[in-house]
Amino acid sequence: MDLFIDEKKTDLKDLPLAVRLRPVTLDQLFGQEHILSKGKLLRRAIEADRLTSLILFGPPGTGKTSLAWCVAHATRANYISLNATTSNVEELRKVIASCRLKMREERRKTILFIDEIHRFNKAQQDVLLPDVEEGRLVLIGATIYNPYFTLTSALLSRSIVCELKALCAEDLLKIIGSALKDKEKGLGNFKVKAEKKALDFLVKSCEGDARRALSALELGVLTTPADSDGCVHFDLEVAQESVQKKAVVYDRDGDEHYDTASAFIKSMRGSDPDAAIYWMAKMLYAGEDPRFIARRVCILAAEDVGNADPLALVLANAALQVSEFVGMPEARIPLAQAVIYVACAPKSNASYMALENATQDVKDNKVQSVPDHLKDASYEGARELGRGEGYKYSHDYPGHYVKQEYMPLQKHYYEPADSGHEAKIKERLEKLRKIS
Repeated sequence: MDLFIDEKKTDLKDLPLAVRLRPVTLDQLFGQEHILSKGKLLRRAIEADRLTSLILFGPPGTGKTSLAWCVAHATRANYISLNATTSNVEELRKVIASCRLKMREERRKTILFIDEIHRFNKAQQDVLLPDVEEGRLVLIGATIYNPYFTLTSALLSRSIVCELKALCAEDLLKIIGSALKDKEKGLGNFKVKAEKKALDFLVKSCEGDARRALSALELGVLTTPADSDGCVHFDLEVAQESVQKKAVVYDRDGDEHYDTASAFIKSMRGSDPDAAIYWMAKMLYAGEDPRFIARRVCILAAEDVGNADPLALVLANAALQVSEFVGMPEARIPLAQAVIYVACAPKSNASYMALENATQDVKDNKVQSVPDHLKDASYEGARELGRGEGYKYSHDYPGHYVKQEYMPLQKHYYEPADSGHEAKIKERLEKLRKIS
């Protein structure tokens, strides 16, 4: 399980290109300058060999495993790799015991790399704590999920937590270029003519995932017949076939889910139908439940459109009902109609704010009693108690309105906006309030 012994025993050509090209020094690692550039805390800790525990999180193919390899090479420590999806407490205890033995007999510390560490439950994470705290092993955990949602606070408090970003196009092009030139570990022994359009497409479709880009490149080069001169043409058509389908980074239980949903809601609220429909398309393409989207539209129609356009909630509710019984892919059509309508509708949160203000008043102040003339008078004996006495029935008066007390302390919670249908509501209320 020692990293450096395994390297000698393994035939490189049997490994995927992305594995063969893994960097062994920090200078060979592309991207992540925000945590690895000269002078940054993480780089200083690695170079000084003072790293204790490290949690790396970020999208796939951003260099989490590669960074662990670089740390192992920089420190020349023993290296053990586990995957949390297949490991258990028993295996973990055996590994920790071997780490202790290594430290006791050789005075050599061990880097324990755990991929997909979010898969460990609390008991498994707790097994790591004593040895991490006492420095008998250096834990490097990797996950695509936000560790503050998935890891215990005890483990987080003993770790440096670093977020890795999706690689930019420039970094991906450098990685691909290195793969095409490297004759020992890459594709340098092939005579490859790569079109710029093909590489640009590869970079764009892989969305910052270096592993995906290298896998597609290797697949395209190895499966494309060479011409009479022995040259492999990696053109746009080959690139498209190699990628097959564009992968959308969207973890339904993590950051990307909530961030995309947030952008979707804020775009509708901000009256940008183009942005709103784009974020909805991304969610649906990634497999989001259309009912989740429909519920968000309904909430926004009531909260942010409100009475400025009462039809918005009707249309949103219709889209919700359709998505319940029609299903995909047809459900996306009424959803698109509702999203665009709500995004384009005039906005007012006056109804929502009226509720918030009234709720705050109930919470902070003495609760008002119902006036006798408004109390229920439908049961026998109610009149004898004075229930409903003096109540004025609105339809008995001109304009179906009569001024009377509806709560002891008169307060205005609802302040209609000047937009859409609510402007008419505001005008009518102002007229009614002037009637003596």
